[in-house]
Amino acid sequence: MDPFAIMDCALIAIAIGEKAHNLRELLDRLLRIEDPAVTYFHFWGGLLRPQFVDPEYQNDFAAWAYHDLHDRRLAERLSILNPTEFKSIDDLHRRIIDVVEERMDEDDFDPHTEAEKPFFFMRSQIVIFDTRERAQTPEQLGDIIPSLALGSLFYHLIDARRRTESGRDDFSEWLWGWGAPYAPCAAKIAAIDPYFNSILELRSELERVLKQYLSKGNAS
Repeated sequence: MDPFAIMDCALIAIAIGEKAHNLRELLDRLLRIEDPAVTYFHFWGGLLRPQFVDPEYQNDFAAWAYHDLHDRRLAERLSILNPTEFKSIDDLHRRIIDVVEERMDEDDFDPHTEAEKPFFFMRSQIVIFDTRERAQTPEQLGDIIPSLALGSLFYHLIDARRRTESGRDDFSEWLWGWGAPYAPCAAKIAAIDPYFNSILELRSELERVLKQYLSKGNAS
């Protein structure tokens, strides 16, 4: 097996010059904006942003619906959307549109409601860095995880899902390459849902799984 190359990344937010002051405008922008990097940013970008993210309304659409539009019903419907359950970002984008349209069709929807603050559409651009750190064995990878930079964790555990052919993270992909002894560990890591956790919680969970399975006797 080739060594596991530890990469790091930064998620850069880029304004695209679009905003919405109410739900009708939000729907209009969603129908026009087809760049998957926009949906990606508003669902995943919060994990790397140095700011508070509402744990109940984790994606930007749900948070805006609750805090600025004051539409709790819509916010709850948007908040349960988990990007890992969709085959592609485009599928997720279409589901957001469906949720918004369904809300606007309901009898209690007020089309005149204006948000306290507009929703600003942003797109993501990932800048990748090679840390030049390498894990030669699964055990070495386990030793590296506790000090792994958050950008590295995001790149290998989350962003990898849109890069790998299998749609899995880099850690489990690499461990599966080591054969049957490491398959249970790989499967456990692949089963981690990265969306409804903070990035620090994800690192702790990854560390726990590797410690459990790579301890003496579990991978032999």
